[in-house]
Amino acid sequence: MLDPLTHLQLIGGFILLFAGGEALVRGSVSLARRLNVSPLLIGATVVAFGTSMPELVVTLQAALRGSTGIAFGNVIGSNIANLLLIFGLAVAITPVMVSRRAAVRDGATLTGATALLAVFVYFGTLVAWQGALMLVLLGVVTVASYWHERRLVNATNSRHTQEAEERQHLPKSIWLALLAALLGLAGVSFGAHLMVGAATIIARGLGISETVIGITVVAVGTSLPELATTVVAAYRKHAEVAIGNVLGSSVFNILAILGVVTVVTPLPVPDEIMHLDIWVLAGVTGLVIAAMLSGIRLGRPFGVLLLLGYAVFTAAQYLAV
Repeated sequence: MLDPLTHLQLIGGFILLFAGGEALVRGSVSLARRLNVSPLLIGATVVAFGTSMPELVVTLQAALRGSTGIAFGNVIGSNIANLLLIFGLAVAITPVMVSRRAAVRDGATLTGATALLAVFVYFGTLVAWQGALMLVLLGVVTVASYWHERRLVNATNSRHTQEAEERQHLPKSIWLALLAALLGLAGVSFGAHLMVGAATIIARGLGISETVIGITVVAVGTSLPELATTVVAAYRKHAEVAIGNVLGSSVFNILAILGVVTVVTPLPVPDEIMHLDIWVLAGVTGLVIAAMLSGIRLGRPFGVLLLLGYAVFTAAQYLAV
C-alpha cells in the first residue's frame, strides 16, 4: 500500500506547478511590457514559453533522473491532452469558426513538428543533434512568424496580441514583476521535483509503467497552466486565443522541450511510445487540424467527441497494463 505522503507529495507538486506557472507567466508578461516589447511578440513567445515551463522542467528532471518513461510520456501525453482534453473543453464552452489562414499556418507547423518527432522516434533514442535541429527549427518558425505577422494585420496577429492581453492582474512595478517571475520559476522547479518523485514511487508501487503515469497523470499536471489559460479565454468568448494557445503549446512541447532535453542528455524512446502512443498523437493531430481546415463551425458536439476520446485513451492506458 502506498504511503499517503506520496499522494500528498503528488498533489503538492500539482499545486506548485500551477501556481508557479501562473506567477512565472504573469511576471514575465509584465516585465516584457515594462521593456516595451510588443503585445504580438509577448503572445507569440513569452506566453508560450511560460505556460510550457512546467513541461520543460518536469521532462528535464525526469530525464536526468533516468525516468525516461515519465520524461517522454509527459511530452506525448501533454500534446494529446492539449488536443483532446483542452481543445475539447474550449470548443465545448465556446463553439468557433477557425480562421482558415491561421489554421493553415499553425496547423502546418504542428503537423510538421509531429511528423518530425515520429521520424525521430523510429531511431529509438533522441540524441543531441536531433535536439539541436528541433531548437533551430523552433527559432526559424518563431522569427518567420513574428516578422510576417508584424507587417500584416491578420487573424494570427490579432490572436497573439489577445493572448498577451488575456493576462489580468499583472504586477504593477518592474521589481514585483521580477519577483513574481523568480518565485514562479522556483515554484515550478520544486513542484516538478515533487511530482517526478511521487509519480515514480506510485508507478513502481502499483506495478504500472512510468510511461503510463507520465502520459496521463504527469501530463495533465504539467498542462494545468494551458488548461487554465484556454478555459478562461474560451469563457470570455476569445476562442481564437484558446485554440491558438493549444496549437502553440503543442509545437513548443515538441520542438523546445524535447529539443532542450535531448541536447542535455540522450532520451531513449519507451516501447509504448514507439509502438502506440506516437501514432495516437499523429492521428489526433490530423483529426483536429482537418476539422479546423474544414471551414465548418466547431461546436459542442465536436468538443464532447474530443473529451470522450481523451477518456477512452486514458482508460486504455491502464487497461493495457
